[in-house]
Amino acid sequence: MSSVRVLLLYPRFAQDSFWRNLELARLKGARCMAPPLGLITVAALLPAHWEARLCDLNARALDPADLEWADVVFVSGMLPQRQEALTAVAAMQAAGKVVVVGGPDVSSSPEAYAAADFRVLGEAEATLSAFVEAWESGARSGLITTPEERPAVTQTPVPRFDLLHLPDYLFVGVQFSRGCPFTCEFCDIIELYGRVPRTKTAAQMLAELDALYALGYRGHVDFVDDNLIGNKKAVKAFLPHLIEWQRAHGHPFHFSTEASLNLADDSALLDQMAEAGFYLVFVGIESPDPEVLRSTQKKQNTKRDIAASVHRIYAAGIVVIAGFIVGFDNESPDAADAMAELIEEAAIPVVSLGLLYALPDTQLSRRLEREGRMFPIKEEDFRHGDQTGAGLNFATLEPRIDVLRRYREVYARVYAPRAFFGRIRRLSELVGRQEGAVAATKPPAAAELPAPPAPIDVRQMVADLGRLFGVLATVTWRHPRAAVHIWPVALRGLKRLDRLEQLLSLALFYMHLGPFSRKVVRDVSRQIADIEAGRWADPRVKADGRPQEGASPMRAAE
Repeated sequence: MSSVRVLLLYPRFAQDSFWRNLELARLKGARCMAPPLGLITVAALLPAHWEARLCDLNARALDPADLEWADVVFVSGMLPQRQEALTAVAAMQAAGKVVVVGGPDVSSSPEAYAAADFRVLGEAEATLSAFVEAWESGARSGLITTPEERPAVTQTPVPRFDLLHLPDYLFVGVQFSRGCPFTCEFCDIIELYGRVPRTKTAAQMLAELDALYALGYRGHVDFVDDNLIGNKKAVKAFLPHLIEWQRAHGHPFHFSTEASLNLADDSALLDQMAEAGFYLVFVGIESPDPEVLRSTQKKQNTKRDIAASVHRIYAAGIVVIAGFIVGFDNESPDAADAMAELIEEAAIPVVSLGLLYALPDTQLSRRLEREGRMFPIKEEDFRHGDQTGAGLNFATLEPRIDVLRRYREVYARVYAPRAFFGRIRRLSELVGRQEGAVAATKPPAAAELPAPPAPIDVRQMVADLGRLFGVLATVTWRHPRAAVHIWPVALRGLKRLDRLEQLLSLALFYMHLGPFSRKVVRDVSRQIADIEAGRWADPRVKADGRPQEGASPMRAAE
């Protein structure tokens, strides 16, 4: 069989994004945040006689020699990459290449990628073999659709980490499970990957960590699961293996992940995660209002003290960063105050705060379509990296200007320097506070005694401190106004050397989030001014008052 040469092309993310924290990456010597785990997994699924090269446009420009080498170009990405992905499709076709698109965005909105030669919808484990068969039979265009049954991830191979230039990235991702058991109305995860989490075996996961370790990688590894604890039984069975692997290899990695807030209810699971090396978890809180949570079907966050739940996670030694959303139908007029107060009470340092966006093919977008409230898709929606700029793509039930004012108020309050760094100072007192506590009234049996702690590597500790304070020196030079807030965090962290890098990394988020928050406030203020001046028009209605094609004539509330 002749070899087929595949160029895996990862488009740039939109410039304006909460998560596109290039300043933090550069301060730590990287080019961007994380590599494309999906594409390097696709590379591992290719037939053995096919060759693959990766070009991540977020890290490096395309080498013309790689383009000339390729027989076919694979392009994959998410919604914030759509505009760049379509540009890449056109450019690759203009260079005479056959282009295959896959990934979550084309799976949700296949019509948007009609220009591509091949569209491969769904998870690669279920669809890539059909594409390979079509290609080897001579086809050079087509639509590959996913079967109804979701593929087991127990057969997913180790991703091709060897295709990465690892120093380009702030962290590297792995995946233990896909899917989430909950039914949040606004979420597209359950549409793409289902409500029954599918998990890999412990052997699979350890093989992936072995591969990273063998390549010389050390440091931050993100479990990119939709909800790591979606299948608690499976993750509890896996964690002892991960703990033992970390111990046997000298704890080369520290982990982050995403999980639902009910993680706080399971102290044994929290202890396992902390022992395995998990230090950070992203939690979707969305709103402090139980009525809002119930209406959007996020019931797992109701009937609980949210701040106390966050503090229980802190007590285990794991930091929480969280997502909040403004713009739900039944949001109260004082929602901005309640949200800002909860963020302060819980001492959540980094908050992803977005305007509600109806993602394609979700329960929310389908409901809004039925109600005639969805706006037509516009190209400018995809110039934004997330819902901070492109949110409220529908007619709000209450005056749109009121929603925007609430959003602006929360953003301005949460990312004021005094508030942001104040939360980090409080966090330094909360995280890991149960460490050293007496857990039992009688000594454990000899067989249960923990192994003695490893001796402190003084040279490594000095090297780590030197590296951290080198970053501080760079911050002082490049961001002198922020440095006056960051140095106190670092000096306070000297009392907790085990937490110093963790706290300092959170503080360094401000190098991106400070300017980004001010931009969001300016952009939202312009939207408010447009409404006040009568310059904003319902996108569903033409200038002559007739509805846009495919849109309801019902006007949005103003």
